Amino acid sequence: MGDYSLATAVVHYAAAAATDRGRKRPSNEDAFGFSVEHGVYLVCDGMGGAAAGEIASSLAVDEMLRLLTSRTEATPMQQAAEEAVRVTNEAIFTRSQRNQKLNGMGTTLVGLLVEERHVWVLNIGDSRCYRLRNRHVEQITLDHSLVEEQVRLGRMTRADAQRSPLRNVITRALGTQSRITPDIFELEAEPGDLFLLCSDGLTRELSDGSIESHLAADGALDDVCTRLVRAANKAGGHDNITCLLVRAA
Repeated sequence: MGDYSLATAVVHYAAAAATDRGRKRPSNEDAFGFSVEHGVYLVCDGMGGAAAGEIASSLAVDEMLRLLTSRTEATPMQQAAEEAVRVTNEAIFTRSQRNQKLNGMGTTLVGLLVEERHVWVLNIGDSRCYRLRNRHVEQITLDHSLVEEQVRLGRMTRADAQRSPLRNVITRALGTQSRITPDIFELEAEPGDLFLLCSDGLTRELSDGSIESHLAADGALDDVCTRLVRAANKAGGHDNITCLLVRAA
């Protein structure tokens, strides 16, 4: 009976987020949004000249939230996620085509979608999702970046990747072309799991070990977010920093 009751246990989620311009950038091109009620959590890191990055990331968050929070129960979550990415990509791409100043704008996307214990993580670009379970952190997403793909192919070491002048180059972004495919990872949540969605302004400054120690430290989600942002700024704050925490209980 014990196993059966565990398998059907209701999981509740709580969330908190923080975003910061960092110490070097004139503006913040990151955006986040979430709905605990609908089980949708999103972080985007925009790119493009002038204000294009800010427009791309906020448009992505707004569209994805609108589409996923209006999903009917008849539509499976993964299908709804793929359709939301398609529509959102089209919206950003169309807008960039219409306005010369926004030409080439795009954004990363990392999302966490939950339905009871079922969890879907989707990503495009190099914003990441981590899961802390039993005080151990694991990166769920795979970066769509030039250097990470070289590391995975064994052509570049992790240390070389961190020093590479090409480490900002991403190989997949939302809105930069007419079609895009996200990676989607399907997981089972356990009570006590802590998920982190973040832009590369956090992971560029903090090692996985440092992130793990911050996540494993007890405290309110708001406080953990604040401490992560503060640590990334202290380490240099070279980019905008966003982190969104989602705890299963």
